[in-house]
Amino acid sequence: MTTARIIGSLLGVVFTVLGVWGGQRLIEQRTPGLVWKTLTVLLLIAASAVGILVPVPPLPIVNESIRNLFFHVPMWFSMITVLLVSVWYSILYLRAPSTRLDVLAHESVKTGIVLGLLGLATGSMWARFTWGAWWTPDPRLNGAAVAMLIYGAYLVLRGSFRDEQQRARVSAIYNIFAFAAAIPLLFVLPRLSGPSLHPGQTGNPGFSQYDLDNTMRMVFYPAVIGWILFAFWLTQVSSRFAFLKLQHDEN
Repeated sequence: MTTARIIGSLLGVVFTVLGVWGGQRLIEQRTPGLVWKTLTVLLLIAASAVGILVPVPPLPIVNESIRNLFFHVPMWFSMITVLLVSVWYSILYLRAPSTRLDVLAHESVKTGIVLGLLGLATGSMWARFTWGAWWTPDPRLNGAAVAMLIYGAYLVLRGSFRDEQQRARVSAIYNIFAFAAAIPLLFVLPRLSGPSLHPGQTGNPGFSQYDLDNTMRMVFYPAVIGWILFAFWLTQVSSRFAFLKLQHDEN
Protein backbone atom coordinates (compact mmCIF):
# COMPACT_ATOMS: atom_id res chain seq x y z
CA MET A 1 0.00 0.00 0.00
CA THR A 2 1.41 3.38 -1.00
CA THR A 3 1.81 6.34 1.33
CA ALA A 4 -0.96 8.22 -0.50
CA ARG A 5 -3.41 5.36 0.08
CA ILE A 6 -2.48 5.13 3.75
CA ILE A 7 -3.04 8.86 4.18
CA GLY A 8 -6.30 8.60 2.25
CA SER A 9 -7.49 5.74 4.47
CA LEU A 10 -6.62 7.66 7.64
CA LEU A 11 -8.41 10.74 6.36
CA GLY A 12 -11.42 8.56 5.53
CA VAL A 13 -11.52 7.29 9.12
CA VAL A 14 -11.22 10.82 10.49
CA PHE A 15 -14.00 12.15 8.25
CA THR A 16 -16.22 9.19 9.16
CA VAL A 17 -15.79 9.82 12.89
CA LEU A 18 -16.43 13.53 12.42
CA GLY A 19 -19.47 12.75 10.28
CA VAL A 20 -21.03 10.52 12.94
CA TRP A 21 -20.23 12.98 15.72
CA GLY A 22 -21.43 15.98 13.72
CA GLY A 23 -24.51 14.16 12.44
CA GLN A 24 -25.58 13.23 15.95
CA ARG A 25 -25.23 16.84 17.08
CA LEU A 26 -27.16 18.20 14.09
CA ILE A 27 -29.97 15.67 14.40
CA GLU A 28 -30.44 16.44 18.10
CA GLN A 29 -29.96 20.19 17.71
CA ARG A 30 -32.76 22.14 19.36
CA THR A 31 -31.93 25.52 17.85
CA PRO A 32 -33.22 26.43 14.37
CA GLY A 33 -29.82 25.72 12.81
CA LEU A 34 -30.30 28.29 10.06
CA VAL A 35 -26.62 28.34 9.12
CA TRP A 36 -26.13 24.68 8.26
CA LYS A 37 -29.62 24.32 6.80
CA THR A 38 -29.06 27.32 4.55
CA LEU A 39 -25.72 25.80 3.56
CA THR A 40 -27.50 22.54 2.73
CA VAL A 41 -29.97 24.27 0.43
CA LEU A 42 -27.25 26.29 -1.28
CA LEU A 43 -25.02 23.25 -1.82
CA LEU A 44 -27.82 21.13 -3.28
CA ILE A 45 -29.10 23.90 -5.54
CA ALA A 46 -25.59 24.82 -6.69
CA ALA A 47 -24.59 21.19 -7.28
CA SER A 48 -27.78 20.57 -9.27
CA ALA A 49 -27.57 23.72 -11.38
CA VAL A 50 -23.82 23.71 -11.97
CA GLY A 51 -23.88 19.95 -12.46
CA ILE A 52 -26.16 20.44 -15.45
CA LEU A 53 -24.15 23.30 -16.95
CA VAL A 54 -20.53 22.36 -16.19
CA PRO A 55 -18.59 20.75 -19.08
CA VAL A 56 -17.98 17.03 -18.59
CA PRO A 57 -15.39 14.74 -20.22
CA PRO A 58 -16.58 13.46 -23.64
CA LEU A 59 -16.45 9.80 -22.63
CA PRO A 60 -17.75 7.00 -24.81
CA ILE A 61 -20.90 5.15 -23.75
CA VAL A 62 -21.68 7.30 -20.68
CA ASN A 63 -21.70 10.61 -22.60
CA GLU A 64 -23.82 13.23 -20.82
CA SER A 65 -25.26 10.65 -18.41
CA ILE A 66 -22.10 11.01 -16.33
CA ARG A 67 -23.79 14.04 -14.76
CA ASN A 68 -25.75 11.53 -12.70
CA LEU A 69 -22.53 11.17 -10.71
CA PHE A 70 -23.50 14.40 -8.92
CA PHE A 71 -26.67 12.74 -7.62
CA HIS A 72 -26.32 8.96 -7.57
CA VAL A 73 -23.04 8.64 -5.67
CA PRO A 74 -23.72 11.39 -3.07
CA MET A 75 -27.00 9.65 -2.24
CA TRP A 76 -25.08 6.47 -1.39
CA PHE A 77 -22.51 8.38 0.64
CA SER A 78 -25.25 10.10 2.63
CA MET A 79 -27.03 6.77 3.12
CA ILE A 80 -23.90 5.15 4.56
CA THR A 81 -23.29 8.13 6.85
CA VAL A 82 -26.79 8.29 8.30
CA LEU A 83 -26.94 4.50 8.73
CA LEU A 84 -23.66 4.68 10.62
CA VAL A 85 -25.24 7.32 12.86
CA SER A 86 -28.16 4.94 13.45
CA VAL A 87 -25.72 2.22 14.49
CA TRP A 88 -24.17 4.60 17.00
CA TYR A 89 -27.61 5.33 18.46
CA SER A 90 -28.32 1.59 18.66
CA ILE A 91 -25.06 1.01 20.53
CA LEU A 92 -25.91 3.82 22.94
CA TYR A 93 -29.35 2.30 23.44
CA LEU A 94 -27.93 -1.10 24.36
CA ARG A 95 -25.66 0.61 26.90
CA ALA A 96 -28.40 2.81 28.40
CA PRO A 97 -31.89 2.02 27.04
CA SER A 98 -34.20 4.99 26.45
CA THR A 99 -37.11 5.77 24.17
CA ARG A 100 -35.23 8.78 22.85
CA LEU A 101 -32.30 6.71 21.54
CA ASP A 102 -34.64 4.11 20.04
CA VAL A 103 -36.56 6.78 18.13
CA LEU A 104 -33.37 8.43 16.87
CA ALA A 105 -31.96 5.10 15.67
CA HIS A 106 -35.24 4.19 13.98
CA GLU A 107 -35.63 7.52 12.20
CA SER A 108 -32.00 7.43 11.05
CA VAL A 109 -32.58 4.01 9.50
CA LYS A 110 -35.71 5.27 7.73
CA THR A 111 -33.73 8.15 6.23
CA GLY A 112 -31.03 5.72 5.12
CA ILE A 113 -33.61 3.51 3.44
CA VAL A 114 -35.10 6.48 1.56
CA LEU A 115 -31.68 7.53 0.30
CA GLY A 116 -30.81 3.93 -0.57
CA LEU A 117 -33.96 3.59 -2.66
CA LEU A 118 -33.15 6.87 -4.40
CA GLY A 119 -29.67 5.53 -5.06
CA LEU A 120 -31.10 2.36 -6.58
CA ALA A 121 -33.53 4.36 -8.72
CA THR A 122 -30.90 6.76 -10.07
CA GLY A 123 -28.52 3.87 -10.63
CA SER A 124 -31.15 1.96 -12.56
CA MET A 125 -31.81 4.99 -14.77
CA TRP A 126 -28.08 5.37 -15.36
CA ALA A 127 -27.79 1.70 -16.28
CA ARG A 128 -30.61 2.05 -18.79
CA PHE A 129 -28.77 4.77 -20.71
CA THR A 130 -25.26 3.29 -20.50
CA TRP A 131 -25.74 -0.49 -20.34
CA GLY A 132 -29.04 -0.70 -22.25
CA ALA A 133 -30.98 -2.32 -19.40
CA TRP A 134 -32.67 -1.12 -16.21
CA TRP A 135 -30.95 -3.86 -14.24
CA THR A 136 -28.09 -6.27 -14.87
CA PRO A 137 -26.76 -9.22 -12.83
CA ASP A 138 -23.88 -7.06 -11.62
CA PRO A 139 -22.41 -7.94 -8.18
CA ARG A 140 -22.58 -4.38 -6.86
CA LEU A 141 -26.16 -3.85 -8.04
CA ASN A 142 -27.34 -7.12 -6.55
CA GLY A 143 -25.42 -6.44 -3.34
CA ALA A 144 -27.07 -3.04 -3.00
CA ALA A 145 -30.50 -4.56 -3.58
CA VAL A 146 -29.89 -7.24 -0.93
CA ALA A 147 -28.67 -4.58 1.52
CA MET A 148 -31.92 -2.66 1.04
CA LEU A 149 -33.93 -5.84 1.60
CA ILE A 150 -32.05 -6.39 4.85
CA TYR A 151 -33.01 -2.94 6.03
CA GLY A 152 -36.55 -3.44 4.79
CA ALA A 153 -36.68 -6.46 7.09
CA TYR A 154 -35.70 -4.12 9.93
CA LEU A 155 -38.97 -2.23 9.47
CA VAL A 156 -40.95 -5.47 9.33
CA LEU A 157 -39.20 -6.70 12.46
CA ARG A 158 -40.10 -3.58 14.42
CA GLY A 159 -43.73 -3.97 13.48
CA SER A 160 -43.86 -7.55 14.74
CA PHE A 161 -43.34 -6.63 18.42
CA ARG A 162 -45.97 -5.18 20.73
CA ASP A 163 -43.76 -4.77 23.76
CA GLU A 164 -41.90 -1.47 23.31
CA GLN A 165 -38.76 -2.40 25.23
CA GLN A 166 -38.42 -5.75 23.49
CA ARG A 167 -38.98 -4.11 20.11
CA ALA A 168 -36.38 -1.45 20.79
CA ARG A 169 -33.76 -3.90 22.04
CA VAL A 170 -34.18 -6.41 19.21
CA SER A 171 -34.25 -3.58 16.66
CA ALA A 172 -31.00 -2.14 18.04
CA ILE A 173 -29.25 -5.50 17.81
CA TYR A 174 -30.59 -6.16 14.32
CA ASN A 175 -29.57 -2.68 13.15
CA ILE A 176 -25.96 -3.25 14.16
CA PHE A 177 -25.78 -6.58 12.35
CA ALA A 178 -27.63 -5.15 9.33
CA PHE A 179 -24.95 -2.48 8.88
CA ALA A 180 -22.22 -5.09 9.39
CA ALA A 181 -23.80 -7.13 6.59
CA ALA A 182 -24.44 -4.17 4.27
CA ILE A 183 -20.82 -2.98 4.14
CA PRO A 184 -19.45 -6.28 2.70
CA LEU A 185 -22.38 -6.45 0.28
CA LEU A 186 -21.69 -2.95 -1.00
CA PHE A 187 -17.89 -2.75 -0.94
CA VAL A 188 -16.16 -6.06 -0.24
CA LEU A 189 -17.94 -8.88 -2.07
CA PRO A 190 -18.31 -6.95 -5.37
CA ARG A 191 -14.54 -6.39 -5.47
CA LEU A 192 -13.89 -10.08 -4.87
CA SER A 193 -16.30 -11.16 -7.58
CA GLY A 194 -14.08 -10.16 -10.49
CA PRO A 195 -14.67 -7.79 -13.46
CA SER A 196 -17.76 -5.64 -13.38
CA LEU A 197 -19.47 -2.97 -15.45
CA HIS A 198 -19.87 -0.75 -12.40
CA PRO A 199 -17.15 1.89 -11.87
CA GLY A 200 -14.88 1.16 -8.94
CA GLN A 201 -14.71 -2.55 -9.66
CA THR A 202 -11.88 -4.72 -10.95
CA GLY A 203 -10.89 -3.58 -14.42
CA ASN A 204 -13.20 -0.57 -14.24
CA PRO A 205 -11.75 1.95 -11.79
CA GLY A 206 -13.88 4.80 -10.47
CA PHE A 207 -12.94 8.29 -9.32
CA SER A 208 -10.05 8.45 -11.77
CA GLN A 209 -9.10 10.93 -14.45
CA TYR A 210 -11.16 8.83 -16.83
CA ASP A 211 -14.51 9.55 -15.20
CA LEU A 212 -13.89 12.42 -12.73
CA ASP A 213 -11.79 15.38 -13.83
CA ASN A 214 -10.92 18.46 -11.75
CA THR A 215 -13.95 20.39 -12.97
CA MET A 216 -16.32 17.62 -11.91
CA ARG A 217 -14.62 17.30 -8.53
CA MET A 218 -15.51 20.93 -7.80
CA VAL A 219 -19.18 19.95 -8.14
CA PHE A 220 -19.04 16.40 -6.82
CA TYR A 221 -17.57 16.98 -3.36
CA PRO A 222 -19.90 19.89 -2.46
CA ALA A 223 -22.78 17.68 -3.63
CA VAL A 224 -21.65 14.93 -1.25
CA ILE A 225 -21.54 17.38 1.65
CA GLY A 226 -24.95 18.77 0.70
CA TRP A 227 -26.61 15.36 0.53
CA ILE A 228 -25.08 14.26 3.84
CA LEU A 229 -26.37 17.43 5.53
CA PHE A 230 -29.75 16.83 3.90
CA ALA A 231 -29.81 13.33 5.41
CA PHE A 232 -29.23 14.79 8.87
CA TRP A 233 -31.89 17.44 8.28
CA LEU A 234 -34.46 14.88 7.14
CA THR A 235 -33.69 12.71 10.17
CA GLN A 236 -34.03 15.70 12.48
CA VAL A 237 -37.48 16.56 11.09
CA SER A 238 -38.76 12.98 11.21
CA SER A 239 -37.39 12.52 14.75
CA ARG A 240 -39.13 15.64 16.00
CA PHE A 241 -42.36 14.45 14.46
CA ALA A 242 -41.94 11.05 16.15
CA PHE A 243 -41.31 12.70 19.53
CA LEU A 244 -44.40 14.89 19.14
CA LYS A 245 -46.44 11.82 18.29
CA LEU A 246 -45.17 10.01 21.38
CA GLN A 247 -45.97 13.02 23.53
CA HIS A 248 -49.47 13.20 22.06
CA ASP A 249 -50.08 9.49 22.72
CA GLU A 250 -48.90 9.84 26.33
CA ASN A 251 -51.28 12.75 26.92
